[in-house]
Amino acid sequence: MNTDSNKSIFHGRLRGSSSGLFWVGLALAALGVAAILFPIFFTLVAAVLVGWALLFSGIVAFVSCLSIRGTGPFFGALLFSLLCLAAGLFLLFNPLAGAVALTLLLGVIFVFQGAFELFFAFEMEPLAGWVGMLLSGIVSILLACLIAIGWPAISAIVLGIILGVNFLSTGLSYMFAARAFRG
Repeated sequence: MNTDSNKSIFHGRLRGSSSGLFWVGLALAALGVAAILFPIFFTLVAAVLVGWALLFSGIVAFVSCLSIRGTGPFFGALLFSLLCLAAGLFLLFNPLAGAVALTLLLGVIFVFQGAFELFFAFEMEPLAGWVGMLLSGIVSILLACLIAIGWPAISAIVLGIILGVNFLSTGLSYMFAARAFRG
């Protein structure tokens, strides 16, 4: 398998979508700045948004479990739907308490995002924007470590700040990558 050929195909695909990558990066960077300036608000917004998503998925799962035949599958689907409903209601009525669990989940997500961005950086290494992507991956991994060290005490305020720093670093790296692929 020729890696130079694979990289040129990869680069060609990204070059064609560099404009969209730039605008996504700009939007993420702006969202990041807002989250850093208003961390408690963004923590509450994240908790309520996840609460609504879980509530909606719980309702859909509950309705769909009514059509399942067989005791085992029915009760499994029913249990899943009730857990989603309960978690959604909990987050909607207790967003600060839910922020503790969301902070831990965000730490896990940052580990995977950081790993992806590190891989992505090494794939685009010969281009000028690869260092920005590498730094974003490192920031994501460092944020995951910060969460692991300070959890649960940091959940209320730092969740918004961590989201902001992550959105800002990801947005800037996407903008740098888009610029590298245009040139």
